[in-house]
Amino acid sequence: MHRSMDEPTGPAELFGARAHPAVSREYADPGGDGTPLPDPAVLTALLHRYGWQRRGGAAGRYSRWAPPGPSAGASLLIPENVAFPDAEDLLAEALTALSRSAAPSAQDILVSLAVSSDEVRWWREVPESAAGAAGASGWAEAEELRSAARQILLAGALAVRGRAGYHGARHRRKARAALDGTLIGPAPGGRRLTAFVPVASGRAVAVQLCHALHATREAVDYQRATGGMEAFDSAVAAGVSRELTEALVTLVRGSEGAGIDLRWAPAAGTPDGCPARPAPVEFSPGDLPALRSAGARYLREEPAVPVRITGAVVRLRRSGPRGAGIVRLRVLAGAEVAHVRVELDEEAYRIAGHAHLVGLPLRVEGRLERRGGFRRLTGASQVAPVQVDEAERDRLMKSLQENVDFFEEACAGEEP
Repeated sequence: MHRSMDEPTGPAELFGARAHPAVSREYADPGGDGTPLPDPAVLTALLHRYGWQRRGGAAGRYSRWAPPGPSAGASLLIPENVAFPDAEDLLAEALTALSRSAAPSAQDILVSLAVSSDEVRWWREVPESAAGAAGASGWAEAEELRSAARQILLAGALAVRGRAGYHGARHRRKARAALDGTLIGPAPGGRRLTAFVPVASGRAVAVQLCHALHATREAVDYQRATGGMEAFDSAVAAGVSRELTEALVTLVRGSEGAGIDLRWAPAAGTPDGCPARPAPVEFSPGDLPALRSAGARYLREEPAVPVRITGAVVRLRRSGPRGAGIVRLRVLAGAEVAHVRVELDEEAYRIAGHAHLVGLPLRVEGRLERRGGFRRLTGASQVAPVQVDEAERDRLMKSLQENVDFFEEACAGEEP
């Protein structure tokens, strides 16, 4: 039986599948496991952020907060600070009440308390169907929103690794690693989504997105007003790239409008160089031509990169027993990509074959071409095996033996 996309199952990871401690419907023994209770100021800041209303309380001792909506449940008592004797009891009771609350924002607040996180929120305005009015969401709509969210976060993580109009396959492993701890909440109606980016590992990504999204909005406005694309060129310094413009196309396409809103973790404060409350960034279908043109421009303009790569040979192919051939390398050093394809002349191909047989990496110089996502090396020269110590050689041999079928195809047809 398929689970509804709208069922409030609690947050899940955007790039992984680790369960989060804050998703329990009942907060068991708050603070009893040695975990420190939250700062009351952080908790009240989150309640205010999610629309909870302050409804009195004892001045200087505690405040009372009611959930949004006319009948969303019981209110919470939050101490002003932890100096009062009953402060810990009040905090523990407030967390237990949150874990049992029917308010949609309660689980998001618990996640933000469990892991100090910056929040990235997306929304899409799509025509409401009869099913949508009943609370259901279309499969395609929900998947498009999640896909766009993943792409936008990845674009931010790539920009942290380095500024480029087109990243291609470069830096992707490290960029994905920076998002491993990111969590998302459910997406009601396939129209809204919130990602919680841990401050400890992902604040740089959130800050980069803040700069890049506003720079993209300004560049689109400039293009629509003047017809010029110059603003997109200077926006690369702020982290704008083809990856980001394509992600925004995915977010906006098929909608009546979409937007992204960033909120900083209250416990961590505002990062340097960013406003305390960044304005939401919105895009409309009318922005799509400018975004698509910018993406094509970035792809066309990004130059090839001169590199000196060291890699393990994992595949050799040529059309006959002699002549030039194609070699595939698993990159060990010299470029931030996982694999590259290199066309070698007959002598260099022979050297690559021998290096593969004895389990030695190959060193080669050339230009990493943007075509194919920086996965192709052209103008190869200085091809030579690299000596490594015995332990590293054994490790490489074990890895390459798992791909021995590639070597057996060395004289087969062209690589598909």
